[in-house]
Amino acid sequence: MKICHVIDGLDPDAGGPPMIAARLAAGQALLGHEVTILTRVPAIDSAAEARAIARVPGMERVQRILVEPADRVDRLVGWRWAGRVEDMIRDQGFVHLHSVWETSLRVAGRLCRRHRVPYAVLLNGMLDPWSMSQSRWKKKLAMAMGYRQMLEGAAFLHLGNRDESALIKPLGLRVAERVIPNGVFFEEIEPLPARGLFYAKHPELSGRPFVLFLSRLHYKKGLDILADAFARLAAMLPEVDLVVAGPEGGAGEAFNRAIGEAGLASRVHGVGALYGDAKYEALVDASCFCLPSRQEGFSVAITEALGCGLPAVITQGCHFPEVGEAEAGRVTALDGQAVADALREVMSDEAKRDAMGRNARVLVEQRYTWPKIAAQTIDIYREWVDK
Repeated sequence: MKICHVIDGLDPDAGGPPMIAARLAAGQALLGHEVTILTRVPAIDSAAEARAIARVPGMERVQRILVEPADRVDRLVGWRWAGRVEDMIRDQGFVHLHSVWETSLRVAGRLCRRHRVPYAVLLNGMLDPWSMSQSRWKKKLAMAMGYRQMLEGAAFLHLGNRDESALIKPLGLRVAERVIPNGVFFEEIEPLPARGLFYAKHPELSGRPFVLFLSRLHYKKGLDILADAFARLAAMLPEVDLVVAGPEGGAGEAFNRAIGEAGLASRVHGVGALYGDAKYEALVDASCFCLPSRQEGFSVAITEALGCGLPAVITQGCHFPEVGEAEAGRVTALDGQAVADALREVMSDEAKRDAMGRNARVLVEQRYTWPKIAAQTIDIYREWVDK
């Protein structure tokens, strides 16, 4: 099957969507399909994009077609983009659009409909009520000016979790839905780095056990909840520190201010964005992963932490109840006290923490690997390709 994944960019600082697009494409290529990623030339750092996908198994089998960055006019109307990509899209068996609110995706959907090429739209949680409440009127206008047509013209909407179907019902979309989670390639993780490497690079930790937050420093990720939770946890467990890793997304300054006002600056360590080996070194040395998000589609960061055998404390907005069901961590309300209580439970009981870590690894091995997920998507594509 000829498959094309369309995404506006593969910048690793953009979080999960670029990681998902690259790995799903590679997984499908490893199954013997002819797979292309259609995206834009990196606007800033092409080396960062190359490093982000260098270790992805099967990536060498995926063709990447790069279109020049959009100017201001093309960002709005996409005429130049359409001229560059129409022949490529016309020739596909199936097209997978990654995310929602980019002109490049709206135009790609229109071209698919024009040439009767079936396509899917991966929502990445962007249509749930919390996300739709951000820039509410701009999104209502966008839906009226082509994005609803893009969504309803799809063969199916790719949902990341089993809650998402109910969450998008207020939009009244008349289109099929399929739940397809994200995963990991264990070839990227293993062999895991030796323990102690992250500590060696960060002597300020002095070997103290730490909770790891690893995501964009964005309001959506619940950094204000994390600051509140750690202030409560710090009083209960004075031996525990917090490491915050991720690219700036607009919430870092407020978080640092809250930590400073709580008198905890010496116990909270911001280490910037971590990729590749540096990321896995942090995951190996951490005692617990924490992501108190307001909203997630299906978090790659959580899945990677679980795959590394790290228990996770997450919020209900992550839509990952399997973490609690598998005893791989705790799922809490979006509340500082609730998150602090869960972190205390995990951090104060080594035997329970180790058992949760083992459960986390088994959960990912059994349900969330890219080879299994890639095969699932191919089966779903065939529902429309074979019609």
